[in-house]
Amino acid sequence: MKADAVRGHLDGLLLAVLEPGPLHGYAIITAVQRRSAGALELRTGTVYPALNRLERIGLLRSSWDSTGERKRRRYELTDAGRRALADERTAWQAFTAAIGSVLDPAPHPGHAG
Repeated sequence: MKADAVRGHLDGLLLAVLEPGPLHGYAIITAVQRRSAGALELRTGTVYPALNRLERIGLLRSSWDSTGERKRRRYELTDAGRRALADERTAWQAFTAAIGSVLDPAPHPGHAG
């Protein structure tokens, strides 16, 4: 899938994969790839700056997690992040409905195209 297709939806994707619980950066990338059946492959150079920005604006919080010998930053949704995710979902539904009505118009009874 084209990288342009994700532009504008990255925040929603990141918030959605964090909804079930905290994850570290690589696990976030893997979750997006898994949930999209491999169609979306996000780059670390795209994801980490977005995570930092979402944390700066209060939608995520992070903490250091020491698993074995590795220290990794784990990200989780804040209450504001959960509200933002709900808003993203509403906006996405409206967007896909509008685009869908243009790309694949439903036939109208009694109206010949």
